[in-house]
This record gives sequence, C-alpha cells and structure tokens, in this order.
Amino acid sequence: MNKVNSPIAAFILISILLFFFSCKHEPDDLKPDDPNNPGDTTDLIACDPDTAYFQNEVLPILQSSCALSGCHDNITAEHDLNLLTYASIMNSGHVNAGNASESEIYEAITDPDPDDRMPPPPLLPLSSDQIATIRDWINQGARNNYCDAECDTANFTFASAIKPMIDQSCKGCHNSALANGGVRLDTYEFIAAVANDGRLLGTISHAGGYTPMPFNGNKLDDCKITQVRKWIEAGSQNN
Repeated sequence: MNKVNSPIAAFILISILLFFFSCKHEPDDLKPDDPNNPGDTTDLIACDPDTAYFQNEVLPILQSSCALSGCHDNITAEHDLNLLTYASIMNSGHVNAGNASESEIYEAITDPDPDDRMPPPPLLPLSSDQIATIRDWINQGARNNYCDAECDTANFTFASAIKPMIDQSCKGCHNSALANGGVRLDTYEFIAAVANDGRLLGTISHAGGYTPMPFNGNKLDDCKITQVRKWIEAGSQNN
C-alpha cells in the first residue's frame, strides 16, 4: 500500500462512516390526498397535543360540515372552493398558510354576520373547539399532516369515545338543522336510536346494504369502529 496515500484514504473512510451514522430517518408527517392510499405507515407518528393535524382533525370537520352537496363538494364547489381534499383546499387560495386571520376560510367560519358566516344558516356554526383547531392548523403552516392517534378499544364509553367521534365526523350532516337521510346524531337519544337498530354500526363499517359513512369522508379506523361495536353490545349506555 502506498504509505503516502494511507492517511488520506483513512480520512476519507472515517468521514464516510461519520456521515452515514450521523444520518437518521425522520418520519414524514405528510400523506397524500388520496383517502384510499393514506401513505407509508411503517413509521408511527406520535400525536403532539399542541399540534393541529389536517388528516386527523381538520379534514373530518370540513367534510362533515362544509363539503356538502350543493356547497363545497367536488361537484358544486361553491365560490370555486372544494373542501374534500388537501390539494383542492390549498389550490383554492382561501388559506394563507401561517396566518389564519388573513385566510378566507377562517374569516368565513368566524364571521359574526349570519348572512356571511359559514356554514350558512340554518346549518349549525362550527363549535369553538372546531374553529380553534382550524385556526391552529393554519397558523402552524397549514400542512397536510397526520399522526397516529392513540385509540384504546377498551375505552368505549359514550362521553369519551362515541360522542367525540360522532361530533367530529357525523354531526355536521346529521343535526336539527340538517338531518340528512332523516337521521339526527346531535343528542344521545338520537344516536342511541340508530345504534340500537343497527344503522350506526352498519354505515360506519361499510356493511352491505348500508350507505357508507362518513359521507365523502374516509372510513373510520378499525379501532373507532370497534369502540362503537363494543358500546352497542354493552347496551348503548349514556355513560
């Protein structure tokens, strides 16, 4: 071996090794807009309570309360705004990433004038928690982000598991102002009624003979469906 080049070769080898071991894989929190292909789930992404997640929280709110037939679905797209996918939302120009107060979507859902507020009357306005989630998501950069939310199938009480899921993904289409299909899901009594006759579990599990729900949205994950099934099997209690 050439003794003159040995130190140089050794330096190059050490540099390569240091570079290799200093690199680490950072999980990608971006997922594509195709609801049937949510992305690579090899690396679990823990949810940060201080972060608003588009796929987990924002999109279900918009799909349930705003992307309705005749409003902001992919057919009507009122005001050139389709709220069914991340791409269509961002391409609309209605979201100013990093600045909720300068975003038309946020202005619309917080407008005090009923004639300008979205969703428009007689539809129910978004709750303060839903508005805060959308505000935080925009201010945090309006990313197409996702996290693997913890879901415990052993927890299936109405207050902690069933109602929050229905409020997020179903209530926007099934309430006193808009009871699509003649179904309301805004009180325990109405929810228990469709649970006890089989419609709730049938629709969210996409069983044969039932209209798949959430409408225009992604199918609920297996854990949430299991929570609903266990709650019904335990008597659909208001617990």
